[in-house]
Amino acid sequence: LNSHILNENLDWVHFGFATLMIRRENIAKAIDAKMGVSFRGYDISIYPLKHKFCYHKCWDKIDKVHSISKDLLVTAYELGLNKNTHSSIINPAINTKQFISRKKNRNKNRKIRFLSVARLHWKKGIEYTLQSLSILKSRGLLFSYTIVGSGVEYERLMYAVYQLGLDQEVIFAGKVLYEEINRYYENSEIYLQYSIQEGFCNAVLESQSMGLITLVSDAEGLAENVIDHQTGWVVRKRSPELLANKIEYILSLPKKKINEVKANAISRIQSEFDLELQQRKFLKFYKN
Repeated sequence: LNSHILNENLDWVHFGFATLMIRRENIAKAIDAKMGVSFRGYDISIYPLKHKFCYHKCWDKIDKVHSISKDLLVTAYELGLNKNTHSSIINPAINTKQFISRKKNRNKNRKIRFLSVARLHWKKGIEYTLQSLSILKSRGLLFSYTIVGSGVEYERLMYAVYQLGLDQEVIFAGKVLYEEINRYYENSEIYLQYSIQEGFCNAVLESQSMGLITLVSDAEGLAENVIDHQTGWVVRKRSPELLANKIEYILSLPKKKINEVKANAISRIQSEFDLELQQRKFLKFYKN
C-alpha cells in the first residue's frame, strides 16, 4: 500500500484529509520525516461516526495538525487528539482578484434573488432551505432561488420542490464551470448556505467577496466564516422557520445597515482570505 513512498527523501509526509492517514500512520517515522495532517470537515465530523476509533493508532504519530476551522480542531480533541499536539488554523482561501464586488445587474421586478452554490448532498441542508423559502412564499414574498451544483440528491430535491409548491421559484442550474460562476453571484442578492455540516465553505467566502447578503447555518466552521451581524448572519441549523424569520428581518433593515455589512464582508475577505496569504501561512506551518 505504501511502498511507493518509502524510497522518497522527504522532510514531511502530509495527509490532506485525516482519512488518508489510516493504515499509513507509520510511514513518516519509517523514512525519518515529520507527519502532518489536515482536518477539513467530513473526515472529522462524519467519518468517525461510521468508523469508531478509526484514528486511535494515528493520534500519537502526528507532529503537526492543520485545521480549516477552530470547531473541527475541538471535534478532533473530543475524538482523542492530544491537546499538546502542535496545531495551526489555516482557513480556506479564494482568488480575491477574481471575486470582486461589482454593481449588481438591476433587478427589474420585485422578486428577491437567492443563490446557493453547493453540490447536491444531504450535508448541504438544501431541503431545509427549501422549507424555509416555502414559508416565505406562504407569507407573500416574491423570489427566485437558483441552486448551482450537481449531485446524488438531485431527484430528492427536485421532488421536494414539487411537494413544497416551489416549481416556479426554484432553478437547478446544474454544474457550472469555475470561470462562469461570477455571473451567478452578480445576478443574485442573497446567498444561502444552510448546511447541516460544513468545514468552512469556499462559496461563502466568494459570496461575501462579491458583496452578497450572506446567511449561513451555525454548522462547524460557517460561524467562523461569517461574523454574525457584522459580515452576514448566522442561523441555527435545522430550523427552517428561524431562517425564514431571519430573512424577513434582513429585508426590513435600512439600506445603510445592509451596505455596512456588505462592506465589512468584502474588506474582511480581501484582507484575511487571499490565496497568497494562505500560501505564506503554510510555509510557516512547515518551517516552524
